[in-house]
Amino acid sequence: MKPSLFQTFNCARCNKVCTYCRHCIRMGRVSSCSQLLLWDKQHARGANVHVFAWSGQFTAPQQKASEELLSSVEQNQSHLVHAVCGAGKTELLFPAIFASLQAGKRVCVAAPRTDVILELFPRFQKVFPNTAIHALYGSAPDQHGFAELVLATTHQLYRFEQAFDVVFVDEADAFPYHADETLQKAVTKAAKQNAAIHYVTATPTESLKTTNRSILTRRYHGHDLPVPRFDSLWGYARQLNKGKIPHKLQKWINEKIDSKTPFLIFLPTIEVLENFPGDLPRVHAEHPDRKELVLQLREKKIPGLLTTTILERGVTIENVHVAIVGAEQPIFTSSALIQISGRVGRSAQYPNGDIVFFHHGISREMDKAQDAIEGWNRS
Repeated sequence: MKPSLFQTFNCARCNKVCTYCRHCIRMGRVSSCSQLLLWDKQHARGANVHVFAWSGQFTAPQQKASEELLSSVEQNQSHLVHAVCGAGKTELLFPAIFASLQAGKRVCVAAPRTDVILELFPRFQKVFPNTAIHALYGSAPDQHGFAELVLATTHQLYRFEQAFDVVFVDEADAFPYHADETLQKAVTKAAKQNAAIHYVTATPTESLKTTNRSILTRRYHGHDLPVPRFDSLWGYARQLNKGKIPHKLQKWINEKIDSKTPFLIFLPTIEVLENFPGDLPRVHAEHPDRKELVLQLREKKIPGLLTTTILERGVTIENVHVAIVGAEQPIFTSSALIQISGRVGRSAQYPNGDIVFFHHGISREMDKAQDAIEGWNRS
């Protein structure tokens, strides 16, 4: 840990000079005099008779991947499900989770982003109606009792030690998890000793490419992935700073509104987001109404949303079209661009849709993202 992250202060609780680390301050300050309690007896076990209430059907590639994952879970061997956005990654977990619950094991599904947990929670409640499930994220409501299945942001796993028999990490390449060694250690600490960690993502880093791996290059509905198109938007930053929406972007927005097509516009910074002209709703990581606004877009109560990369993953909106403004900016890595593109065409009823990279010069990351998507469509 970096020494610069440690801070001393005069502590009113112990009347001494205490030290705390600022790295995890959002989880609440833990100082050197804080008491941390660990359960050293036998862990609790759920008493529910679990029900598997999923009536969907796997395609042949999905069935193969699901069986491979189940085999790895039963053998306690780490497994990676590497599947394109919209391939049905979440559904692939269901059989392995159900088998683990039936065996009396406690299961955790972790993800770096709150939005992913908010999307997963109601889906898991429907699939496992007799299972005690908790969803843990910042500002989550209190949930009591013993949870046999826990859905949690990776930050919340700081609170656990050797608590889970089976752990899945969804979107394991997402910020901040992939860049934060302490979060990775938190996940490992939360698992029982020697328990394998299993990963699920469309854009794995090299470190995630474990020995056991299932690869899905097609979406569940069999249609090609929508390929992003590049469209120049010269001087967009200067125009936005003057309070003007570039003509080409305004035309794109008007077309979506006129056709009643829901849309997302991704912007590179919170500053650009907040200063964007007009009255379109907007969300970012600290927005208090983020969940409600996404729901309103899904229900077509609002025409579209301005957003940062906070919505690049874990959000499914039927027939949504997407524009990225400033796609050449460093924040838009190839993995981020692929994930954002993956919001489009997820529904079998609407397998196509517009994904446009508005740019002030084409970046290498833009080319990499487009090449990867075209490569999956050829496979």
